[in-house]
Amino acid sequence: MPLYHDEDQAMLADTAGSFMAEEGNIQKQLRHWRDRDCKDGFGHGLWKQMAELGFTGILVEEDHGGLGMGHVEAGIVLEEIGRNLTPSPFLTSSVVAASALKHGSHDLKGRYLPGLVAGESVFAVAIDETAKHRPERITTRAEKSGNGFRLNGSKSFVVQGASADMIVVAARTSGSDSETDGITLFAVPRDAKGMNHDAVRLVDSSMATHTTFDGVELDGDAVIGEVDGGREVLDAMLRAGRIGAAAEGVGVARGAMDRTVDYLKQRKQFGKHIGEFQALQHRAAHLYSEVEIARAVTIKTQQLLDAGAESADMMTSVAKAKVAKAARLAVQEGVQMHGGIGMTDEYDIGLFMKRDRALAEFMGDAYYHANRVAEMSGY
Repeated sequence: MPLYHDEDQAMLADTAGSFMAEEGNIQKQLRHWRDRDCKDGFGHGLWKQMAELGFTGILVEEDHGGLGMGHVEAGIVLEEIGRNLTPSPFLTSSVVAASALKHGSHDLKGRYLPGLVAGESVFAVAIDETAKHRPERITTRAEKSGNGFRLNGSKSFVVQGASADMIVVAARTSGSDSETDGITLFAVPRDAKGMNHDAVRLVDSSMATHTTFDGVELDGDAVIGEVDGGREVLDAMLRAGRIGAAAEGVGVARGAMDRTVDYLKQRKQFGKHIGEFQALQHRAAHLYSEVEIARAVTIKTQQLLDAGAESADMMTSVAKAKVAKAARLAVQEGVQMHGGIGMTDEYDIGLFMKRDRALAEFMGDAYYHANRVAEMSGY
């Protein structure tokens, strides 16, 4: 499989790129909603526009009104989102939650997917329970209650949790907290009694919640997949979220790099553009190569996921770790090469650093995934 996009994918990239640059740019979206202290952290109008272009249903089957595309195509949209720092619920809703709903019943899909495809619904995912990503340990409990379940526990850093019309929650229905089996996924509606949100604004101005479930009653239809067999669904969500975050991270890295290179061509010192200095040229060349390597491994992993390859699971961690390091290099070099003004809010480069910090932690940081690759490789 070639590590570049085919003709149709290139057309999608052109469409997504021009749309995000025109309608989803930093001034129109990120700064606009941040400066107004928006409780959602994104614009619902833009979400509706994304739906009109078909983006919101990119991973949704055609039978349910979506485009029925794959992770390569979702990654194209995510890269442009990252490149323009476009605040949206695309990653959590159209990628992670949509991947979970693929395993849901026909009725469950009919209840939630039309709203997603139309850009009228926002979904969140509640997996982590501590400050760090540790999906191997699930302590939130769902006990049998009549024909349904009673949910108790808490989840941390649920991105867009307070804005979500539905939250996909991973809970334990049997076994001990660290067992692989005994996990069940639930679709919890926003009006569920006993669910409470403590909203927090993250470093990149996006919104998340610490969500508690105090005796939340759910009927049996809320189960996604099989009772006690939700680890398979959870793993599918994690793979989708990790490669999705990697794709957006590539966009963040490319966006930061583009702005830095433009600045090197404009800023003058000692009567010369600073881009003429060999030391900065070497740093820019090194940065370019690192970003391209990260982009290549991300595309390869997307292709493997779409092909159902066994190696795709480990490769999602390879991509997530590599992109995290490349994106961090891009934003750090960007701020340093801008000099002192790179630390001011007037310049956008600092916003890329903030988004990188939030995105690097989403679904596991570079250290988590490097360790995971080592363990899966037998080291």
